[in-house]
Amino acid sequence: MPRARSRLTPPFRRRFAALGLAGLLSLAWTACKPAAPSTAPALAEAPAVPVALTTAIFVRHGEKAADDPRDPSLSPAGEARAKALAELLGHAGVTHLFASEYRRTQATLRPLADAAGLQITVLPAAAPQELVAALRALPAGAIAVVAGHSNTVPGLIDALGGQVQGTVDAGGQPSLPDDAYDRLFVVTLPAAPATGRTQTLELRYQGEPSAP
Repeated sequence: MPRARSRLTPPFRRRFAALGLAGLLSLAWTACKPAAPSTAPALAEAPAVPVALTTAIFVRHGEKAADDPRDPSLSPAGEARAKALAELLGHAGVTHLFASEYRRTQATLRPLADAAGLQITVLPAAAPQELVAALRALPAGAIAVVAGHSNTVPGLIDALGGQVQGTVDAGGQPSLPDDAYDRLFVVTLPAAPATGRTQTLELRYQGEPSAP
């Protein structure tokens, strides 16, 4: 009588993400393989090795002042939002900061740069491919914060494989609503394109303290 052949349960992958406001995002993938039913002694499996992922956090610049129609600075509300961002991410292990050539994006990241002791890398808003390439080239485990514009943030996230809901059309391209300054997007890139898909988590952060 032929012997019954044991069937191995296919391996599976499981992802998890832990998010805290003081220490934002530490993600790892683990892989495991269940033991096959067999009468032979089970062999000890090697422990799964965590894989460090790359995280990019996108925000729009803070509220604009009315001092320059082309390149305005931040209004008092925008400055308060920049400080709130620094409080939110100052202890999150941020390793890289990116902004456009415009004053309002750099000013949005300035308090965080001072708190984390980091330099702001400035890349042109009209060349999003440069920023996408820079983010993809970051080492595993890096956490980058990007300050962009209402009409650049959705496209940048899309280029990385993520998704942004609740956009409006602006000249044929997706854009954040003009009054949306509080949206924050946590984009987690897989270790390699073949190992998984990009994850996008949207949060809101407040620029000024709530009234009691």
